[in-house]
Amino acid sequence: MLGVTVAPHPLLEVAAFTSHFARPLGELGPVAALVALLAPSAAPFHSDDAVRAAVRDLLRAGGFKPTGRSKPASEYLVRAVGEGALGSINAAVDACNVASFHSGLPVSVVDLERATLPLAIALAVPGARYVFNASGQEIDVGRLLCLHDAAGPCAGPVKDSERTKSHRGTTRTLSIVWGTRALPGRAAAVAGWYRSLVELAGATTTEVELLASARP
Repeated sequence: MLGVTVAPHPLLEVAAFTSHFARPLGELGPVAALVALLAPSAAPFHSDDAVRAAVRDLLRAGGFKPTGRSKPASEYLVRAVGEGALGSINAAVDACNVASFHSGLPVSVVDLERATLPLAIALAVPGARYVFNASGQEIDVGRLLCLHDAAGPCAGPVKDSERTKSHRGTTRTLSIVWGTRALPGRAAAVAGWYRSLVELAGATTTEVELLASARP
């Protein structure tokens, strides 16, 4: 079982699991049941203003400002769906986007082969940055909750880094649901549904061991 260390935080309530796909993502193609959910549709979760406010408070707790281009990824998805701009990327990302869009919680998914152990969740240090797309654009993630690997922050509730994103050859992923204690139990419930979505693509999922750290 993979372990991820989680630093103390006043609001964070996180859930995580790994997925193992039988074939590389590039060979799977779109999963119709997932694509159908990349739009307003029947789902066991829905978001609202209270969920959006709670998520923004979660990000603010460390000193990050979740506004403008730094708003939570879940808010970007709502806009993309509203504009009809959210299409299929690959089975892993599609499941991530479905879970995040309907629940209102940000979700990260990284390629485990591209991340270097150990893994930890903590606030990124002030001034920390990473490239988040193929064009080389960077985001300042200082004071933002992030997943860190041995090389530094690599994913978070706003944008995931380009260096650990899934790709056509991906077979193993780590998914993180960024929940908040203001919505108790929601992260775990969303993760359970999210796992069932990934399994629609034939993946095997395994819970991640979350290890408490004494260091912030």
